[in-house]
Amino acid sequence: MRRGAAIAAGAAAVLALTGCLGPGSPGGEPAGTDGRSITFTASGDIGMTDESAATLADVGRLDPDAHFALGDLSYGEPGAEGEWCDFVTGHVGDAVPVELLAGNHESDGLNGDIAAFAECLPNRLDGLFGDYARQYAVDLPADAPLVRLVMISPGITFPDGTWTYDRGSERYDWTLQAIEDARSAGIPWVVVGMHKPCLSVGNYDCDPGPELVDMLVESGVDLVIGGHEHLYQRTAQLAVGEECPSVAPEDITAACVADGGDDLVQGDGTVFVTVGTGGTTLRDIRSDDTDAPYFAAWSGANADPSWGNLEVRVSEEALDLDFRAAVGSFTDHVEIRAAG
Repeated sequence: MRRGAAIAAGAAAVLALTGCLGPGSPGGEPAGTDGRSITFTASGDIGMTDESAATLADVGRLDPDAHFALGDLSYGEPGAEGEWCDFVTGHVGDAVPVELLAGNHESDGLNGDIAAFAECLPNRLDGLFGDYARQYAVDLPADAPLVRLVMISPGITFPDGTWTYDRGSERYDWTLQAIEDARSAGIPWVVVGMHKPCLSVGNYDCDPGPELVDMLVESGVDLVIGGHEHLYQRTAQLAVGEECPSVAPEDITAACVADGGDDLVQGDGTVFVTVGTGGTTLRDIRSDDTDAPYFAAWSGANADPSWGNLEVRVSEEALDLDFRAAVGSFTDHVEIRAAG
């Protein structure tokens, strides 16, 4: 079911918090892309169900350059992390790097320990910097980047407490500088991943916080991906401006919708996609939710229920997004074309 809806130098100081910079650091020439393209896939909220198996097997079939597991991984018992990792590789195969981001089910040990998951499914991408599986960034491809993925954990509770990304905090500044570093290095596209969404027609409120979400839009992030809600949902292209000072849920306004179509232009706004369709039980779409006017497409237990992955094809010219159903029939497509 579809529903039409309506930046720079100084990065080193903040990124040094992680001990290193990415390959697209300020000071060098912008990376050339030579007409190349890459593909990555993503989904969260996985488990070990028949639907999980089908969704993971589809990753192997799609054969992307990397797959990002967007949190809430096994839903299993602590100590059984290795069993889930074997389940993943048994269906995906060994060729595709499966990169992890913590969700609330494994960040504090409820259904395993993210450190143990990261040990059995370690990072396999060159040039990754930060704290793998918690807060990190990586450029694809490493030698001539087309896209930087910035993976963060707002609203996630780790043993040291709940990670906040309020304006002025170290994690907020790290995120902003990772985005600005990519822009100053000439990397064409920036994608941010975080387990919990802010905007949703599901069950949850804006756990990441409006300050972070507004910053992502203001800094020109092209795409934000996540999980947590057990459904698929894609917003229109959202932008802040004089008539839309914030895209926070308390301030829903049509003025924040830059383009509700599926043929978009880079720089006009940010698209938010939730892909909590990795295999666990789906939840209902709440079409009467106050956030609904921001959404252009959705699928859930009561609306064309489907499990699958988001496939993102990246070139200098465009980000092409498709939802690929492994179980079910829902489809969604949107293209963000480079300006000019």
